[in-house]
Amino acid sequence: MTLSPGARDEASGDDDVPVPCLASAPTWRERGISMPMPALADEEGPRVDPGLPPVVDAHVHLFPDRVFEAVWRWFDKYGWPIRYKLHTPDVLTFLLSRGVERVVALHYAHKPGMARALNAYMAEVVKAEPRVLGLGTVFPGEPGATDILEEAFALGLKGVKLHCHVQCFSPDAPALHAIYETCARAGKPLVMHAGREPASARYPIDPYTLCAAERVERVLADHPSLKLCVPHLGADEFDAYARLLERHDTLWLDTTMTVGGYFPVPLPRQALEVRPERILYGTDFPNIPYAWDREIKALAGLKLAEDALAGVLGGNTLKLYGEDVC
Repeated sequence: MTLSPGARDEASGDDDVPVPCLASAPTWRERGISMPMPALADEEGPRVDPGLPPVVDAHVHLFPDRVFEAVWRWFDKYGWPIRYKLHTPDVLTFLLSRGVERVVALHYAHKPGMARALNAYMAEVVKAEPRVLGLGTVFPGEPGATDILEEAFALGLKGVKLHCHVQCFSPDAPALHAIYETCARAGKPLVMHAGREPASARYPIDPYTLCAAERVERVLADHPSLKLCVPHLGADEFDAYARLLERHDTLWLDTTMTVGGYFPVPLPRQALEVRPERILYGTDFPNIPYAWDREIKALAGLKLAEDALAGVLGGNTLKLYGEDVC
């Protein structure tokens, strides 16, 4: 899970740490929030409320069985208890049978040399279930990274997923520029966990040294045609990411794990309301410690305008990936 010293220096970008001019609210660390976190015993519903607009989950994880099981072991020790330990076919059956219309399937390579196999796996999943919008991945800095992405797009994958914490890179690191250019040239969205949280002390590099909203703003400025989605509403820099949404037309945020009250912080309403057409409903399913529909219910209870709710729950995601709106 670690980079060589030279590659790590290039990926972390530590020689050019930005001034935190967007910072405002206390960090989660300052609030005393840390992993591991507990499970919740909340009740789950049988299916999506039929009175809601069509639901598309923009943040579902799918891995080969052995990778899934390794992820679950890590979360059980260092993250939170996973309520739904389901392999890929069962993940899709679970969500689609409960009224979720489509899912965006994500994965990531935690070391060099595994992205091609993961991307081939995802392409097979998409081929078998057309309601899945599958994304590819690559390990930043690995040889042939742009070729790996172009191959993934040729397989029919709709975008790319990267994870700053797991893959140990900063968003504005030089090793990422070619990846951004490849995504932008192909018109493929990039989903990048670039927020500082949820963070674990078990990551090889402290996410707080890698991630900052200012770093993401540099990416947006340097790559103005890149479509970038940051999960978790940019946690824990909610206000900073809301301001980025106001300034940049190529940024989206997803709601994963931030609107259901799992983390003991105020609801980030500003991030949800400043540009609701840029907000995507996502869950992290199956790797969650509470009911699968907890955040659907939370979003439905926010009393958003009808068109805004329809966009957040599904329409915005379909538009981002160039799909017909349900």
